[in-house]
Amino acid sequence: MRASKGDHLVVEGRTVSLHRREAEVLEVRGEDGGPPYLVRWEDGHESLAFPGPDAHVVPAGS
Repeated sequence: MRASKGDHLVVEGRTVSLHRREAEVLEVRGEDGGPPYLVRWEDGHESLAFPGPDAHVVPAGS
């Protein structure tokens, strides 16, 4: 997985109780665009994200 500042990280819900979440990538801390990512979630919360197999990156402007 590769991301750049301004891209969106999308985590798909795997069960009915877990909904789809989306965050803006604020900073890439891994090498060559890899995780971890500092992100801002839709609710304004910022956290360090280590995306799993249920996540994908949507490039900025898409």
